Amino acid sequence: MADATPPAPTTRTTPDGIQLPDGFSTLVTIAYDTDICFWEKEVTPPGLDGGDAIEQTTMHNTSLRTFRARSLSTMTEMSISAAYDPDAYDEILAAINEETTITVTFSDSSTLAFYGYLKTFTPGALVEGEQPLADIVIQPTNYDPTNNVEADFVMTEVEGT
Repeated sequence: MADATPPAPTTRTTPDGIQLPDGFSTLVTIAYDTDICFWEKEVTPPGLDGGDAIEQTTMHNTSLRTFRARSLSTMTEMSISAAYDPDAYDEILAAINEETTITVTFSDSSTLAFYGYLKTFTPGALVEGEQPLADIVIQPTNYDPTNNVEADFVMTEVEGT
């Protein structure tokens, strides 16, 4: 077995982007129904997850277990807390599980577009003196249902980011 080259420390450099100064106003468009009757209060965009490490340890290891990264990543669910019109029930029922383009428009006008579907719509308790809200979950699929192929998300940055 070849001798390992130890990792060399590196120095963090200043990011070349511009951080979002505020989350307001972030909007979500479901292409299947672009004017669906909910109003975003909080939006948690999808994340990216590399998955669990693949253990590579063998009887030849001498001091540490070894691991490797997976080849594929997962785009995680996104969530929305939203005010809603009760009429949304009909719209949500029609849109739920419909694979379509989902677009997140960030407060700086950059966009993240991906294939996915509206997975859940869960209204919260209706309480006197409080705005009725619902929790909405969008499941990214990364699958183009028209062409039946894997499809990456598209991040469109605004100038200066």
